[in-house]
Amino acid sequence: MNHDAYPDAYIKAILDEVKTIALVGASANPVRPSHFVTKYLLAKGYEVWPVNPGLAGSELLGQTVYASLKDLPATPDMVDIFRNAEAAAGIIDEILGRGTTSGTLPKVIWMQQGVRHDAAAARAEAAGIRVVMDRCPKIEYGRLSGEIGWMGVNSRTISSRRPVLKQGFQRRGLADDHG
Repeated sequence: MNHDAYPDAYIKAILDEVKTIALVGASANPVRPSHFVTKYLLAKGYEVWPVNPGLAGSELLGQTVYASLKDLPATPDMVDIFRNAEAAAGIIDEILGRGTTSGTLPKVIWMQQGVRHDAAAARAEAAGIRVVMDRCPKIEYGRLSGEIGWMGVNSRTISSRRPVLKQGFQRRGLADDHG
C-alpha cells in the first residue's frame, strides 16, 4: 500500500465496513481533536470505545473509558491512534502480540494526522491488517460523504452563497453512491 496517497475506494471501504472503533488517546477535554472525533464518530453511528488510562472507568460522551486495549469488551474492527509515532509503534506491537495469542486482530489500524510509522505499518500489514496513516477518519468521512462540500471546501470553490442541497443530502452515508 502506498501510504502517501490512499485511493478514495480504500478509505470508503474501511469507513463502510467498520462498526466498532477503539480510540486510543481519547480526551475528556472538549477542545482536543480526539474528543470531537469521538463525538463525530458516535454521531455517525459507530460504536466507539475510548481508551485512556487516566480516565479509565469513567464515561466519555456516554461511553465507558477503558485503560488499555486489553480491557476492551471485544476486538474492535478498527483501532484509531491519537498518539505520537513512537507510541503508535508500541500500540501496534501490542495489538500484534495479543492477536497471535488470542487469534483475533482488528481489521484496521488508523493513525491520526501527523502520525506515521512505516515499519510498524508494514508489520501490521504483514499480519493482514489494513493501515491508514496521517489521516483523520472524521475528515475523510466528511470529505467522502459530501459534508465538507456543503461549504465549498471539497469543490475548490468558496462562496458566500448558501448551497442548494438535494433532499436527504445532509444525512447521506458513505454507502450511498449516488450524488
